Amino acid sequence: MPPPSDIVKVAIEWPGANAQLMEIDQKKPLSSIIREVCDGWSLSGSEQFALRYADGPQLYITEQSRSEIKNGTILRLAISPARAARQLLDRIQSHGIDARLEALKELAKLSADPTFATEFISMEGIGTLARLVESGTHFGEMLAFTLTAFLELMDHGIVSWDLISLSFIKQIASYVNQPMVDISILQRSLAILESMVLNSHSLYHRVAQEITVGQLIGHLQVSNQEIQTYAIALINALFLKAPEDRRQEMASTLAQKHLRSIILNHVIRGNRPIKAEMAHQLYVLQVLTFNLLEERMMTKMDPSDQAQRDIIFELRRIAFDGENDPSGTEKRKAMYTKDYKMLGFTNHVNPAMDFTQTPPGMLALDNMLYLAKLHQDTYIRIVLENSSREDKHECPFGRCAIELTRMLCEILQVGELPNEGCNDYHPMFFTHDRAWEEFFCVCIQLLNKTWKEMRATAEDFNKVMQVVREQITRTLAMKPSSLDQLKGKLRGLSYSEILRLRQSERMSQDDFQSPPIIELRERIQPEILELIKQQRLNRLCEGSCFRKLGNRRRQEKFWFCRLSLNHKVLHYGDLDESPQGEVPFELLTDKIPVSDIKSVVTGKDCPHMKEKSALKQNKEVLEQAFSILYDPDENLNFVAPNKYEYCIWTDGLCALLGREMGSDLTRSDLDTLISMEMKLRLLDLENITIPEAPPPVPKEPSTYNFTYNYG
Repeated sequence: MPPPSDIVKVAIEWPGANAQLMEIDQKKPLSSIIREVCDGWSLSGSEQFALRYADGPQLYITEQSRSEIKNGTILRLAISPARAARQLLDRIQSHGIDARLEALKELAKLSADPTFATEFISMEGIGTLARLVESGTHFGEMLAFTLTAFLELMDHGIVSWDLISLSFIKQIASYVNQPMVDISILQRSLAILESMVLNSHSLYHRVAQEITVGQLIGHLQVSNQEIQTYAIALINALFLKAPEDRRQEMASTLAQKHLRSIILNHVIRGNRPIKAEMAHQLYVLQVLTFNLLEERMMTKMDPSDQAQRDIIFELRRIAFDGENDPSGTEKRKAMYTKDYKMLGFTNHVNPAMDFTQTPPGMLALDNMLYLAKLHQDTYIRIVLENSSREDKHECPFGRCAIELTRMLCEILQVGELPNEGCNDYHPMFFTHDRAWEEFFCVCIQLLNKTWKEMRATAEDFNKVMQVVREQITRTLAMKPSSLDQLKGKLRGLSYSEILRLRQSERMSQDDFQSPPIIELRERIQPEILELIKQQRLNRLCEGSCFRKLGNRRRQEKFWFCRLSLNHKVLHYGDLDESPQGEVPFELLTDKIPVSDIKSVVTGKDCPHMKEKSALKQNKEVLEQAFSILYDPDENLNFVAPNKYEYCIWTDGLCALLGREMGSDLTRSDLDTLISMEMKLRLLDLENITIPEAPPPVPKEPSTYNFTYNYG
């Protein structure tokens, strides 16, 4: 007979004694259980003790967290959080250097525990650590452990960052500004300053006064990618929290300090692969840089502003050489109207009206002027080439440039805040100081080329823009490393190639709708679905590493989960770092019988997403979250590292529970594999006869070697 669901079998350790094997009744108060454990070793004063996990982070067990104890867990009897906090607080203020170092080392480890942190902070522990730092008498390991403990304690959000003193900020900033400082101290100092900026408006101004951008850029030229990541993160934080009138000034300073070229040469083109957190910080910097365009994007042109009108006149002059302007006002006005029509403006009489819609506002005019001045030959060629075509086939440069600018703003999400968890940076945007403008220049040439290939007329304008959007988005997905590579890949995506790709992708949906083909598809589908199901289950048996979301992304904690080879048990456990390859079952200390699983929920229905679903920065995390609900009322929460792993795991779990696999990945795989099989079978299409009662699906092995590259 199985034990009651409220009974958990555990082992409890105590230094110098044999472990106790106990059955914990989860209905009993935790204090009563601790008293029983103390009695087993004849220890008095049970209120001075607590239970902690013996493995992993070794967190204290509380009434709120005790439900997470599983059968077979190893626990450890330890002194209570309050007693531990008092002892450590006394020891870190002792005169013995060795004793103080050991105390700070232990404090750095315990500070990640919220139960301990609450007790330590209530004893004014953070103020004590701050004074140790301000004294300037701690160095090396002692200072590193002090900063680690301070950061861990502050990250619990129990006290406000606004309480931090100016002298503490100056001391932390001095570690960042010093040319030679211990790596661990520098890393923690950068992290503390980033947290100050992100969590307190008043501290932003104080940090901005103490930290020089030049010094931060210097930290990007080191070989340690962790330091580079923290440095870019602090730059991003300062950029993000700066007042709007300061951002352009800061961007100019960063440009003068050659931030872009330093990142390109020392980070992107460095000898080390880009880790996930560095990719995220590069993405954030890319977004914040493009967001500087938002003001111009949302600025309407003032038709009465002569300086703005002069820019349009300059576009006309460069294209048509205004030196031979007629002298008469009426003749000049008529000629200008004709020229503005040839330039492709919608309003030939007053083209300033074309720039009154936002977005793209004045940003479109800025792009056009950049092309005309910096790529004059290209600009003149595009304008004159179209002005000499038949009217019905001319490509209206002005209208196209305005609409293209709007499209590029949408694709690159100009004006949107960075998404937490997104790593979608583009290396090519770090290869040029005017990357946005150069990107526009490449794309306007693409648009002109596609217009000719489509033999488009004015009525086809929207169709052309749709094709151009597809060409650009497909090429960006290839992550070209330079603007030249972008040009090459766009050349390969001609209009005819887009049509071919569309036809290929539609084949499984649109090209096979006749009754015989539908019948053939229905016969093939069960075999293909079974193939996909087996692949998903095989992936679950291999297992995946998941990141535990905390307050600081770079202090990553990992855990691993995999399905047993007989598909009956899910094994999981914490890891100190992201694994390289498969993790043995022996290292995964926790498990869930598949028979206990009740359901799988995703997104905002997950227990760990209930409070986060409304936050924009958690949008991508929300889309990749899923939870396993199992008996009695437990849950195991996941956040997949990417959309692919999310689909693999949710599909695999559905297959495991005998439910339909419904992810986008499964639909895509199903369509692709069915199309491949049908292509093989349709080679003999003329000879197919559809029987009245189709035979059972053949059981011969599939013709596919269905594998994925998981890296």
